[in-house]
Amino acid sequence: MTREEAFERLSKSKFRNSFRLTRADLEQAGRYGRETVRRHLADFVREKLAPAIPEKDGRQTPYRGHPAFKAMHGCAMCCRVCMNRWWKVPEGVRLSEARQRKAVDFMMAWLDRRGAWKGA
Repeated sequence: MTREEAFERLSKSKFRNSFRLTRADLEQAGRYGRETVRRHLADFVREKLAPAIPEKDGRQTPYRGHPAFKAMHGCAMCCRVCMNRWWKVPEGVRLSEARQRKAVDFMMAWLDRRGAWKGA
């Protein structure tokens, strides 16, 4: 599946499509800058998603507090259950560094599409 096909598929989900960046999210993204948000996403993926059995899986990603959290939910990369359901990422297996990078790249594209860096 191409990136465009993946975004199209996500856009058809009422729940996934409900995640929007608020003014506070946009301001925070602008303050942090693109590369800092990328580093934060990489840290969140490594800590919250990469373990074979993440702590509190299904409840580890907040819904607010950082634009990255909105991206994680909007992209169905908020927990391993969602990653399995949407992306066929097997549960119980540690995410490779390549898969972690791919997830971060996709979520950064999600943020790009929502104008996270306008005015930054």
